[in-house]
Amino acid sequence: MTASIQLGDERLAVRLDRGESIAIPLDFNGAQPNSYDVPDAASRTYEDGGFIGDTRRGGGCNFETVTLTPHCNGTHTECVGHISDARISVEAVLQPGLRPATLITVQPEQALFSADSYFLVKDEEDHIISSAALQNALAGANPLFLDALVIRTLPNDISKMQRRYAEHPPPFLSIEAMHVINAHGVEHILVDIPSLDRARDEGRLSAHHLFWDVTQGSHDVDPQQHSMRTVTEMIYVPDRIPDGRYFLDLQLAPFVADAAPSRPVLFPIDTRRTL
Repeated sequence: MTASIQLGDERLAVRLDRGESIAIPLDFNGAQPNSYDVPDAASRTYEDGGFIGDTRRGGGCNFETVTLTPHCNGTHTECVGHISDARISVEAVLQPGLRPATLITVQPEQALFSADSYFLVKDEEDHIISSAALQNALAGANPLFLDALVIRTLPNDISKMQRRYAEHPPPFLSIEAMHVINAHGVEHILVDIPSLDRARDEGRLSAHHLFWDVTQGSHDVDPQQHSMRTVTEMIYVPDRIPDGRYFLDLQLAPFVADAAPSRPVLFPIDTRRTL
């Protein structure tokens, strides 16, 4: 199935039958990615008196109670409610529909050898996504396709789908890198790391504050007039998906919360077809 979408002066053939999910499937009974060493996401059979929600144990259906921490147990999308006193829901912020998106691949670099900065003193183990890496990857990018920016980091091995980040500190974005993203007008950023910020950052979430235009150190956000930008973390983009232009369907569990499990899907553009 191919859809015809007009964007600017181009009429594009979008392959709706070739969508690629870049979410990490959450296996409640297997290995999972994990940040901050929180309890694993889990599901358990619901039991109440004579009712057993497990067909293998004689129940008429499967009926389970699920527990998870969306920010830490897998692919999730969050909004400014993540850092605000006001309880702002990502379900209310994110509107449905296809969004033009650009996928780039970058190599994080050792922070101590980078001219880029962070709000904390850089440690020897720190690796950052630098402004230079983003500028190089975005050179020649079509501004119309920067509503959403998908960042794949190298190395890109499949262990990202079950990595314990408390044992393997991930890279994060420098302050200058966030300025590059904001300068390009990105509304939705998707990354294959557990946070835009350093894992142990004293609770500052400096990069998040920059992206959502919230004063550093403040949690004061107007519940009626606030950023409509979203951050999606802990994705995985297989190497078979090339860098370039896509349309993004950012599917979201309808949780009334600052973050929810999500399933971003990239739809390719058929450049061989003219419409």
